[in-house]
Parts: sequence; C-alpha cells; structure tokens
Amino acid sequence: MMELGRRWDVIVPRGTLLLGRTCMKSKQNAVHAGPSPVVTTSKPRLLDALGPGLITGASDDDPSGIATYSQAGAQFGYSLSWTMLLTYPLMAAVQMISARIGRTTGRGLAGNLRQHYPGWLLQTFVTLLAAANIINIGADLGAMADSTSLVLGGPKTLYVAAFGALCIGLQVLLQYTRYVSYLKWLTLALLAYVATLFMVDVHWGEALRQFVIPSFTWKTEYVQMIVAVFGTTISPYLLFWQASQEAEDIRAVPERQVLKRSPDQGPDAIKRIELDTLIGMGVSNFIALAIIITTASTLNVSGVTDIQTSAQAAEALRPIAGNYAATIFALGVLGTGLLAIPVLAGSAAYAIGEARKWPIGLARQPKEAKAFYATIVMATAVGVLLNFTPINPIKALYWCAVINGIVAVPVMAMMMAMAANAKIMGAFAIGGWLRGLGWIATATMAAAAVAMGITYII
Repeated sequence: MMELGRRWDVIVPRGTLLLGRTCMKSKQNAVHAGPSPVVTTSKPRLLDALGPGLITGASDDDPSGIATYSQAGAQFGYSLSWTMLLTYPLMAAVQMISARIGRTTGRGLAGNLRQHYPGWLLQTFVTLLAAANIINIGADLGAMADSTSLVLGGPKTLYVAAFGALCIGLQVLLQYTRYVSYLKWLTLALLAYVATLFMVDVHWGEALRQFVIPSFTWKTEYVQMIVAVFGTTISPYLLFWQASQEAEDIRAVPERQVLKRSPDQGPDAIKRIELDTLIGMGVSNFIALAIIITTASTLNVSGVTDIQTSAQAAEALRPIAGNYAATIFALGVLGTGLLAIPVLAGSAAYAIGEARKWPIGLARQPKEAKAFYATIVMATAVGVLLNFTPINPIKALYWCAVINGIVAVPVMAMMMAMAANAKIMGAFAIGGWLRGLGWIATATMAAAAVAMGITYII
C-alpha cells in the first residue's frame, strides 16, 4: 500500500482544489480567475485520497440495501453472513476495474460502450440501469420518509417531497468540490449501524462460525435472497458511477490527465484507486455485515422474520433492543439515503448523457449541461412520484435487487472484456490477479442467477 507522504495521483491540498478548478468550466464559472496554483506533494491527508471508491461503497448501503440485509438477517439468522466475506474481494476487484477504465480513458462505462460496442447493447444496458435506479430512488425516499416519521412523527408524503427536493438541490446548486465533500462526510452516517450492533445481545461464537463456514439451503427463498444480496452488494449502478466519477475528476482537476495520454501518472493513480476502493468496499461490506448480525440476533431469535423496509426493521428493533437502538438505526437510514439518492440519480444521468453525447458533469454549470441536470431532476422526481401511486416501490425494489443480480452478469462480462482490451486501455489493460478476481466475480453472480432459475424448475 502507499505511504501517506507520497504523491497520490496529483492531489492538491484541501482548499487549493477549489481554485485549481477555475481552469475549467465549473459551477463557479471562474474560467478567467487566473492561473492554477502550483501542485504540492507534501503529505496529503487520507481523506483527500479517498473519493469515488469511498462514496461508491458507502452509497451501496442505501435504505433499500439496508432493507435487503435486514430481511436476510431476520429471515435466515446468521446463515447468510458468509456472503459478505465472499463479496468483499469480488466487489473490490470489479469496482477497481471500473475505476481504472474511467481513469485510463477519461470516459465512463457508457461512453466506452458507445465508442467501441454496438448501439443496441449500449441502449439495453442504459435503459435497464435507468429503470432500476429510478425504482431504487423511489424506495429509498419512501424508507427515509418512514424513518423520519418514526422518529419525529408527521406525514410521510411531506418528507418524501422534501427529501426529493433536497437531493436535487445537492447536485444542481452545490459547487462540485463542496458537494463531494458533503458526500464524504455523509458516509459517517454508517456508524449508526456499528453503534446499533453493540447495543444488542449477539451470540458471537455462533455468528463467527456461520460467517467463516458457509451454509447453504436448497430452497427458492434462500437462493433468491442470496441473489438479492449479491445484486444489492455488486450492483450495476455502482460500476457506472465509480467509472464516471474517475472521469469527472480528470476534468475537474487540471493536473490529472487521461492515463492513455499521460502514462507517467499511472502508478500513483492506480495505487490511489486501490486504496480508495479497498477502504470504500471494506466499509460497505462491514456495515452490511453489522446489519445482518444485528437483525439476526434480535428479530430472527424473536420470531420476526418478515421485514419489508428498513423502517420496519427499525420499528421491530424497538421492543427488542430498546428505543435508542431503534432511533439510531432509523437515523442511519436517513443519512445513507441522502448519500445514495444523488449517486443513483447521478449514475443514471452520466450513463444516459454519455450514450447521447451530451455535455455531462457535476462540475459544469446547469446551463452548460442542461440535459444532464434535467435527467437528474427527472429521475429523482419520478422516484418521488412512485410514492404517490398504487405501485409498491418496496416490493418492486426486492425484485429490482434480484434483477440487478441477473443484469450485473452481462454488464460485468462487458466491463471485463473492455478492461482487458489494449485498444481501449492501452498499456493499462488489466491482467493477473485483478483480471482473475473480476472473472470470478462475474462467474459467481452468474452461478447464483442460474441456481435461482433451477430452484423454480425443480
């Protein structure tokens, strides 16, 4: 790993980065503000090196993910905790690969698909991604509203609209670096689930045994839940988001160049991506594990095995683990939702924008990327409206997680082929252990999807 004093992918010091971005079109429209500051390489802080990977990993534990992990723990106890041990190296590998594609080419996955693959393949992936993300946004907003109503009281509909407007404002009105900084700090909301874990009575011996010794039950519900957990943990929108954010950072930081054109930046860039992604995915999987163990040790042992939403999980914890545990769990839902919804809407906007050759990027002013920002607004607004229709976004979400687990297979296969293609990646085409882990992750997702299909047949 890297030493903290080493240059990390030409990182500029905190505060200076805001000035450095005056060299490009930004939300501050400061193109003529003067020359860029001199880059310094003196001991950048760890938080400065963390960015797309940390935010991507933390956003994976969104309210809908919390609901899936809560249901896994409530329905099957500790017996699905082993999935987090399996998914960590696989998730880290595929996210590193997506990040390297963005940093190497200066384009996200959709942009590379448009340039190198058939149009029908691009349109299929982008349509599925956008539909799944909008359903996810609707479910997350509903869960945030339920959790807020649980803590503060008041009408759910008002909270849904307010949170939708807040998430739109975060992306449209905030300057890019401030927005990213807020997202980093919102990752601290995940600590709520660590706190909750230590408020409940866990049978640690049994939890550890089932964590390191996988168990398997050949039942449709069990296999479906495995696919849902995999689809929630290794989700297509995370791959699109992290690649797009790496490409965005190239446009936002003048000192960074596309690696294919500036291969000398490669070693530092790759090491920063590795650190960022390992920490981000580690946080993601640890929090998911904490939620599974918490609900297994409380809800499952008490006979509460049907959890539809993260808010229901918080409410069910109240009589078992106490008011404090339930409240902290609910507040965690709110914080993770504020982190995840902009990522969901943003990843859809990046993918659609790249597919249609729009000007894209959160570092642009809205007037410079009207269609891109309109997509963010529309995706979030439709998510809000889903909560005012007879459609049950929570039920749709569960199946969306299952579908994500299936759709992820061709997306990951496409990404693996792209990342190993020297025509696309130049000297930075992946190989060795990273390529191997990426294909193992793809095969694992495919095996889970096939196993689910078999359970329906026999």
